[in-house]
Amino acid sequence: MFGIVRPCSHRLGENLKSQWMAHLCGLCLALRKDHGQFARVVTNYDGLLISVLTEAQAEKATGWRRTAGPCPLRGMRTASVAQGEGARLAAAVSLVLASAKVRDHVADGDGLLARRPVALAARRVAASWGAAGARTGSDVGFDTAVLVDAVDRQVGIEALAGPGTPVLTVTEPTETATAAAFAHTAVLAGRPGNAEPLAEAGRLFGRLAHLLDAVEDRETDAASGAWNPLTATGTSLTEARRLADDALHGIRLALREVEFVEGRLAHRLLVHELPASVDRTFGTASCAHRAAPSLAGPYAPPGGPGGPQLPPEPPRRDRRGLLAGCAVWAGLACTCQLCCGEYDDPWSRERKDGLCKDADCGDCCDCFNCCDCCDGCDCCDCGCDC
Repeated sequence: MFGIVRPCSHRLGENLKSQWMAHLCGLCLALRKDHGQFARVVTNYDGLLISVLTEAQAEKATGWRRTAGPCPLRGMRTASVAQGEGARLAAAVSLVLASAKVRDHVADGDGLLARRPVALAARRVAASWGAAGARTGSDVGFDTAVLVDAVDRQVGIEALAGPGTPVLTVTEPTETATAAAFAHTAVLAGRPGNAEPLAEAGRLFGRLAHLLDAVEDRETDAASGAWNPLTATGTSLTEARRLADDALHGIRLALREVEFVEGRLAHRLLVHELPASVDRTFGTASCAHRAAPSLAGPYAPPGGPGGPQLPPEPPRRDRRGLLAGCAVWAGLACTCQLCCGEYDDPWSRERKDGLCKDADCGDCCDCFNCCDCCDGCDCCDCGCDC
């Protein structure tokens, strides 16, 4: 899983968490349905924003959700998942951009891709994903050529960039691609008036994603000699942080111009969780996860030490085997369910609390000054009616 918007499910609360998981699973299943099992590897946290924005603008109607079967990443439980054009647009964008990413790694000869047989196989996968994304994009009225063009221009821009080149010149293709994807959600939702502010929010989101990726990869790129936009243009971390904060402010302003039907999750992710991602990347703050204090200790049965003993509960008959339990555990760990909220034990299926359920992740408005950040939002109980 990749992406810059990786919300702590503890902070989301049960309602928004269930909605977020519905869109995440919806993207994954849309990829599987249209493009096969292997395509699910391109599922990403940022791609689901397309599905979230589409649904947030649309009038409520039947058909936005369906019940999906058991999945290891959900502790082998069924779930209500998002479906429809928003999920398919998210799948198309994810496939095309993943295709471009693979081609970029092949061109750079990264890792195993430096070997010709592996590089050849990767090129075929990238070509297949690109074509599949274009087909799905066409089905929902979105021309993925704008994404492909942005990726192609990126290569040329990076080749010409050097010390003194504005780093925003390098981020422009990413900004253009995400602006187009965000704007098309307004078309799918039947709200063309939202296209312009969503394009602006998408443009700034693309800038932010590119900057944060550059910051995260800065040290490893230096060690391996790989190209990095900050190093190549001589952009300092201080300047990168200033640009990131400006992008956050611009996204908040743009979203105020968007007419949502039910925009709490979109607001939560783009206004509250994005600043947390910036803080996490620059190392200025983190989610204050602390394991809850252990309640282990002497247990006194009813009636005191000599009182009547409760009969032991009979063992469950539906326990999973070792290998099946390990597979479910891996899924829970990958989706942070072992850490936050509640989950079913991978082997016994007993309901348990995550390690951080009682931890303090900070108030939902810690990201900015309350009035500037929320402007009276009702995404949580932060009391932003200053």
